Amino acid sequence: MESDKLAILLLNMGGPDSLDAVRPFLKNLFSDPAIVGLPGFLRIPLASILSARRARKVIPRYRLIGGRSPIARITWSQAGALGEALNRMGQQTSSVLPAFSYWHPFISDSVLRSEEEGARNLAVLSLYPQYCQATTGSCLTELSRALTSSSFEAGATIIDRWPAHPGYLDSLAGTVAEALERIPSDERDDAVILFTAHGVPEALIESGDPYYEQTLLTMNGVIERLGQRQHQLAFQSRLGPVKWLGPSLPDALRELAGMGAPPVVIVPVSFVSDHIETLYELDIQHMELAQSLGFRTYVRAPALNTRPDFIQALADLVISALDGRQGAGSSFTL
Repeated sequence: MESDKLAILLLNMGGPDSLDAVRPFLKNLFSDPAIVGLPGFLRIPLASILSARRARKVIPRYRLIGGRSPIARITWSQAGALGEALNRMGQQTSSVLPAFSYWHPFISDSVLRSEEEGARNLAVLSLYPQYCQATTGSCLTELSRALTSSSFEAGATIIDRWPAHPGYLDSLAGTVAEALERIPSDERDDAVILFTAHGVPEALIESGDPYYEQTLLTMNGVIERLGQRQHQLAFQSRLGPVKWLGPSLPDALRELAGMGAPPVVIVPVSFVSDHIETLYELDIQHMELAQSLGFRTYVRAPALNTRPDFIQALADLVISALDGRQGAGSSFTL
């Protein structure tokens, strides 16, 4: 029925689609008050300065991973696969679209496109499994602005966190199991599962943000599925002079090196698709560090990307939210 036409938006940060896009992407990032907590008259000029400085460091890294972020391509693929999964489950959709904070397609553009494609209802799924005010919270602020001038102003069904969803945990555990299979069998029992999440300032967690607690929830759910293996949580992508959650991934690797440099499986726990944090930081930067520290076995678990079991978990989240069931995620109407 026309009145039932549903559009789904997949919230994420986005990424530069060319080397020329790196600086404007970073300027959008640093202009976000959730990232740089200063008044606008200070934040906007500072964003120009920070983006110029950061771009000089980051552009060579993007060159090493193909000259662009793959996150848009992967999110479009996730959107297509999710639409197909929902159709198989009897939930027809008019569109499933990426909706990004800092690059194309922007959240406001995807809301507008959903309207133009005839949707009457809107469901929004955050691709950040663990809620953080600096990521999902920022996306929802922008979404709220976009909805006020749209035909969806009465609201949308929002899925804003799902750190313990069983399907998600099963899928993530599957990536770790695959990585363990790449370790020689006589070394496998000694392997340490090193979960890595995007870092945030400690002050954010101290103010009540649930990100750290929810990241632990995810890690523990994965370990339960794998059996009690040696494991640890570390954080990456630290930026700026403030105190961040620790240990940092380099510090965790150094600590393990001091314990004999056992085989290590790196698990990107707060990322559901490959981008610069996995392809450069984990696969190049930290692998080189690990080798210099004496690690002979350093394996990175594959990103979830479009794994069928992960896509099915996303579909289950959407169906549960539309049915008004809570499950292991959090859904509400904005």
